[in-house]
Amino acid sequence: MTASAAQAGSGAGAGKETGTVTTSIPARLDRLPWSRWHWMIVIGLGTVWILDGLEVTVVGNIAGRLSEEGSGLAISSAQVTGIAAALYVAGACAGALFFGRLTDIYGRKKLFMVTLAVYLGATALTAISFDPWWFFLCRFLTGFGIGGEYAAINSAVDELIPSHYRGRVDIFINGSFWLGAIGGALLSIVALDTDLFAMNVGWRLTFALGVVMGLVILLVRRHVPESPRWLLIHGRTEEAEKLVAEAERQVEAQTGRKLEPVTIEMTIHQRKSTGFGEIARTVFSTYRKRAVLGFSLFIGQAFLYNAITFGYGAILTTFYDVPTSNTGYYFAFIAAGNFIGPLLLGKLFDTVGRRVMISGTYLLSGVLLFVTAYFFSQGSLSATTLTAWWCVALFFASAGASSAYLTVSEIFPMETRAMAIAFFYAIGTAAGGISGPLIFAKLTESGVVADTVLAFRIGASLMCAAGLVAAFLAVRAERRSLEDIAEPLSAASKAGRGG
Repeated sequence: MTASAAQAGSGAGAGKETGTVTTSIPARLDRLPWSRWHWMIVIGLGTVWILDGLEVTVVGNIAGRLSEEGSGLAISSAQVTGIAAALYVAGACAGALFFGRLTDIYGRKKLFMVTLAVYLGATALTAISFDPWWFFLCRFLTGFGIGGEYAAINSAVDELIPSHYRGRVDIFINGSFWLGAIGGALLSIVALDTDLFAMNVGWRLTFALGVVMGLVILLVRRHVPESPRWLLIHGRTEEAEKLVAEAERQVEAQTGRKLEPVTIEMTIHQRKSTGFGEIARTVFSTYRKRAVLGFSLFIGQAFLYNAITFGYGAILTTFYDVPTSNTGYYFAFIAAGNFIGPLLLGKLFDTVGRRVMISGTYLLSGVLLFVTAYFFSQGSLSATTLTAWWCVALFFASAGASSAYLTVSEIFPMETRAMAIAFFYAIGTAAGGISGPLIFAKLTESGVVADTVLAFRIGASLMCAAGLVAAFLAVRAERRSLEDIAEPLSAASKAGRGG
């Protein structure tokens, strides 16, 4: 069934109607079976999280090298992990909010091309850093691009992936950050080997590799279409129809199956854009409980991860005498646990359901961190067994943290989606990258067991609290159309839709 114009309008300003259409496009996208067309979307859009994980891990691991004489950059390790890290976080928060707004106005595709270009340019410029101020500026711009990616990518993925697969795909994509973290940890070991590369060359090559990977992603991303849902609401009905028809043709050719006709339709009043005031009222007034849910999930996971990972190296070296040069190997194991969790648990978010899985992963990871804190306080753990406990806790925590991004990207109306993602991402990133280190730095580096145990308990408590909030407020969004979960602000009526 094609989208058909029911009434023509003339408004062109912000929030004004351009026409009224009755369409089956959302239902046609949701009924598509999985195919190579969907894999193209996942590879083109989702793999950038691997770059993010690579980026963050590499910078943390090369901090010591940059501070050494002969690195080619007169900078201290504290400046890399302090000033540069804070600027990266600030850039990510600013980029999420800035590009999130533009994504809702100008479309998903334009912005996910722009944000990747910003990331690539900033990373390339980081590789040729010659002075601390240049390095700091590039870190801010890199974060600016990555923050914008979160809003643009999660919006596009959720609006292009069929409802039956949306949960597992989103969970896996966000969890792939840790695949990049594994690569970053191992890459740093090789790149910083002075038998292979000069001191002022190896660290630069780590950033150059990020650029090469980004260019490959850019080539694939060029073929990812704009969101037909966004086109439809913004008065570009013919383009939306052509994109969906082409997707259907490709899926039928790739699967060898004839698609069933769709009878589910909805009527919407098209508009050029949605005002910021309407977005704010929708998210924080109309969907107040959902806003509380999103806030809780992001804060919980941010503090749990900082309780464990922010002082990770300091804990190993202070309490277990692990050489600084060897902490990367331990981190690779923890990153592996973080990646395997979303990979194995993702499907359950679509089958068992959002509420059970979100609350379950948050509560389990929080309880496991409490148990770890107890054994740590008793002196019962070695560096290896502590890492093993963390791997298990983060196996569940990573799936839960990924579900936070999934949740805020699907429980608010279409017109607010990118901005909602940006807002909650900025909250979580600021809490994790600013408040978290301020709270946990002295606790985990003091050398006092009780202080480190307190850090563990704070992270575990907030994670459990978020799990309890999810048990009551999580939305049963599994296998449901985005339009069913949150009706578009532009919706006029529904026909033939199930609950």
